[in-house]
Amino acid sequence: MVDKRMTLVEHLDELRRRILTSLAALFIATGISFWKVKEIVAYLARPVGQLVFISPVEAFMTYLKLAFFVGLFISSPIILFQFWRFVSAGLTEREQKTFLFLFPFSVVLFLCGAAFAFFIVIPWALKFLINFAGPNVVAMLTVSKYISFITVLLLMFALVFELPVAVIFLTKIGLITPTFLKRNRKYAILLIFIVAAILTPTPDAFTQLLMAIPLVFLYEISIWLSKSVKPVTINT
Repeated sequence: MVDKRMTLVEHLDELRRRILTSLAALFIATGISFWKVKEIVAYLARPVGQLVFISPVEAFMTYLKLAFFVGLFISSPIILFQFWRFVSAGLTEREQKTFLFLFPFSVVLFLCGAAFAFFIVIPWALKFLINFAGPNVVAMLTVSKYISFITVLLLMFALVFELPVAVIFLTKIGLITPTFLKRNRKYAILLIFIVAAILTPTPDAFTQLLMAIPLVFLYEISIWLSKSVKPVTINT
């Protein structure tokens, strides 16, 4: 009993050290981001030009939130590494290899989703929404609403691009199969369009299509990838 308690205490102490290291990395990255936040806002605002704020604290709070968001993105490799070091001790060698395979794959898809949103979806969405008002209505975008709009789209597209990783993981643990994915393709496509309509913060169908079409393409890739995945067998 004593050994188990000591092991538990050591386990909790390691968790505390991992969390503190992650928080320190996040704090430093957020501080650096806040130092450069004006340049970041200027870059993000390039598609629309000048932004406004309508309360004394709006710009400061928006800059602070954006710095935290950028800091979280910058420090994410360190945070994920700390998470990996903590959980890897309890994984088998095969599980560790699976995780190490999926991790870089998920990072690439996350970045691709964010890049697709920033360079393709956001310019088209802004153009549609601003021009929809007509020539007699002038757009005065507040910095808080605009940055929230940008960050939500970036995050949503980055997350939904993780679909192949989720499919590989579910195939690995035996919850789904390539046959299941093929048989339910039409229902999956319908669900994809529903999810796209819910997640996109714009009401226009074009922006929703810009999310749904890549997801349908990723779903087809997921079917192909799931064929090469061998489910983990549990010996009883």
